[in-house]
Parts: sequence; structure tokens; C-alpha cells
Amino acid sequence: MSTEGENQSRIFIVTIVYLSLFLDNVLLTVVVPIIPDYLYTLEGNSSIVNSEDENGRVGLLLSSKAFIQLILNPAVGIFIGTTGYAKPLFFGNICLLIAALLFAFGQTYEVLFLARSIQGISSACIGVSGMSLLASQYPEEDRRSKIMGFVLGSIALGVLLGYPMGSVLYDLEGKIAPFLLVASLIVISICLQIFTLDFESDIQKTEKNSSWTHMLSDTRILIIAGAIWFSTSPMAILEPCLPIWLRSHIKAKKWQLGTVFIPDSVGYLIGTNFFGMIAYHYGRCKIAVLAMIVVGISATLVPTATTMSQLIIPHLGMGLGIGVADAALVPLLASLVDQSGNYGLVYSIQQAAVSLAYSLGPIIGGELVRSIGFQWVMRIVGLANLAYCPLLIYIALEQKKLLTQVEKKDYNSIQMPPITKYQRFYDSDDGL
Repeated sequence: MSTEGENQSRIFIVTIVYLSLFLDNVLLTVVVPIIPDYLYTLEGNSSIVNSEDENGRVGLLLSSKAFIQLILNPAVGIFIGTTGYAKPLFFGNICLLIAALLFAFGQTYEVLFLARSIQGISSACIGVSGMSLLASQYPEEDRRSKIMGFVLGSIALGVLLGYPMGSVLYDLEGKIAPFLLVASLIVISICLQIFTLDFESDIQKTEKNSSWTHMLSDTRILIIAGAIWFSTSPMAILEPCLPIWLRSHIKAKKWQLGTVFIPDSVGYLIGTNFFGMIAYHYGRCKIAVLAMIVVGISATLVPTATTMSQLIIPHLGMGLGIGVADAALVPLLASLVDQSGNYGLVYSIQQAAVSLAYSLGPIIGGELVRSIGFQWVMRIVGLANLAYCPLLIYIALEQKKLLTQVEKKDYNSIQMPPITKYQRFYDSDDGL
């Protein structure tokens, strides 16, 4: 393939992965302002409407996606080794379309629950295969950092647009309209994949030594996955707990309960789009440490706010910190497995860390809020982020030590790509 043809193919792949993640997150958030009110209307005069059971049913429905995704992430990582990257990505989009149509036409709690669960399948396929496909297409460290950061920004953009789109279209046109709009966009994404993706040739280029034992025995991978989990957890806890706290302590208006999360999405969008290359040039572990410090400080500042405007800075800081951490650490995971090409497995671990945060965070956070209070919960998760930073420093020191050892060896006896590629990686992450 010519250089021009290869670049064009890369552009199509980036567009497809970006659009898939964007639509997945639009559907993820467009349901939030719709489902509680729709179920309330659907149940009518049922006694369940006036009980706390309804909140539990809504919470169970919304969290089912994260639990399904958590369970399936490892399976997708394994299947990629035999099917390639394109087929799981395509299957994920098909599931996303089915979920959108079920949301549009479903008229019972059970059907809506099924729709949310099917989206968990689609998210697992899209998240793992999409990031793996990008990692395989961009072996150059600098371009990989830039492209992955850019594509991660689609998550924030989807969340940013999903909430208002759901509430406005639901209010103007009813439940079907927003989901049919999303379904139409998913159809466009599927058609684009049919005409541009090669579903066969990438099978031989995928996992060469798919071993969970190898992945889980690598301390660096586990520490990075833990950092992603810790940095994501404050937001996962805030989403269900903050609205209740705002009503009781700040007396927030109903419309403010949704807009309070806008600074988080803006911060994440900025962090992922602009800090991928900065992390590459100045050291990914170093930048990730700074990001987790920002997340930790921001989390502890949230419960100190006495007005809605005082929440803007800590929310912006939290979104920015999470975005910067992802922009630094997600490409780093690919760099750690470049030799074996186990992108599917390593990104299934990364996606599992995110799913774990969003599945367990609301449950554990909700229980802790009842027992020790919202303020202390946010202080604990903030301090946990600060306390985790030394582990990332440990990775940076290990990378520096490894570079020193490699320089003393005879490179001709090592079966790997030219050392210049790896030296660039180590140089960018060798210290703090």
C-alpha cells in the first residue's frame, strides 16, 4: 500500500473509532433525563411510583450497562486474538443500533433494561477493539499519543451533547425522537465501516502471544490500570450522589442538577485533546502523577462549595485531571505490549478498570455517604488519588533502570524492532 493510501486508511479508521465511541456515549447519557420520567409516566398510579423502590429500579437499569461491560471486557480481549479488530468493532455498532431501537420503541421496564444491558455489550466491543485498532495502526509513539488523545475526546463530546439532546428532544417530541436520531447516526457509522474496514486482513496482525498470565503478572500494567480506576472513581461516585447533596445543602434548582457536570466534560475534552503530546514529550508517568494530584485536590474541594458557581473550578479540575491521566496512560499501555502485540488483552484490562469504577463506585459511594457523609467520602477518594501517585513514580523509576540495563546489552542478540523506537519511549518516561 502506498503512503498516501495508508494515510487515507488511517484517517478512515480514526473516524470510525471516534464516531463509534461518540455515539456510544451519546446513547449512554441521552437516556438519563428520559428514563426516570418515562417510567414514572408508564407506571401511572402504581404504588411503586411513590416509593423508594422506583429509585432503585432506575439505578439498577442505568448501572446494568457497566456491569455487563465489566464482565465482557476480558472476553472481547480474547476474541480479538482470533477475529481481528474490525469484526468486534462492527458487532459493537450493531448492538448499539439494537439498543437504540429498543430504547425508542420499548414500553416496559424489562425491555428498557434489556436495551441498557445490550449497550454494555456494544461498549465492551467498541472500547476494547477501537483502542486496540488505533494502537496497531499507529506504532509511532508521538502520533499514537496524539491520535489516542484526540479519539478519547469523543467520550467527553458524547457526554456533553447527550444530556441536553435527550432532555430537549424528549420534551419537544417525546421518547422516540432522540433515540431514532441516535439510531440514524449509528446506521451511518455502520455503513462507513462496511465500505472502509477490511474484516479479514487484520486477523494475522493481531495478538501473537495472548496470555492473561503474562498481562496480569506485569506490575506496570496493573499499576496503570489501578491509576485509571482511582482517577475515574471520584466522577463515578459523584454522578449519583452529588444531585442529592446539592438539593439538601445548596438548594439547587432542578435544571442545575444536570448542568453541574458540564465543566467535567469540558475539562476532559481539553485534557484528552491537548495533553497527549505533552505527556509524550515530558514523560507520561510524570504528567499522570500531576493529573492525579489535580483529581485528588478537586475531589476534596467539591464538598466545600456553598454555591453552584463554586463547583465550577473543582469540577473542571476533576474532568481535566481524568482527561490528562487517560491521555497519558492509555497510549502508555500500548507501548508496554508493542513487542507481543497484545493490544486486545491490555485494553480489555483498561476498559475493565473504567467499568469497575462506574459499576462499583455508585454502589460503594452511596453506602459510604449514608454512613460517614458526602464530605468524608469525597475527601477519602481525593486522598486515595494522592496516595496512589508513588506507584506511578515507581513505574518511571523502573523504566529508567530498564533503559540503563538495555544500553549495556548486545542489541544484536535481542529480537525486537530497532532500539531507537524503544529508546524514544524510555526517554519520554524515564523519570520525574
